Amino acid sequence: MNLIHIFSSISGRVLLSAIFILAGVSKLGSGYEGTQAYMNSMGVTGELLPLVIATEILAGLALFIGFKTRIAALLLAGFTLLAALFFHFDFADSMQSILFMKNLAIAGGLLTLVAHGSDAFSVDSLRSKNT
Repeated sequence: MNLIHIFSSISGRVLLSAIFILAGVSKLGSGYEGTQAYMNSMGVTGELLPLVIATEILAGLALFIGFKTRIAALLLAGFTLLAALFFHFDFADSMQSILFMKNLAIAGGLLTLVAHGSDAFSVDSLRSKNT
């Protein structure tokens, strides 16, 4: 494995995970009630917010360290596509269109991880060497 491949694999996984970890953590504090109200206003019960936060943080961390990468990436890709459909499907609003396309791009990156898994410097890699 060459250096560019290793760097790209690690940085891609870390950058993809960061958006989920940071979003989940931000909802834990002062953003909780606002997020819950936004979810309710969009027709999604705010009672799902703890599940949303757990998904973002736990699957984000799994992706970050490369643990069960394919499963975490698939879960986050589905989560991201659902978020695009439920919260960013208003194409009359240019910002929502941009956010919709951003979510599609993130899901695309995650699906690449589903296909290829994690490479060097991941828990998955260490576990495969030990078996």
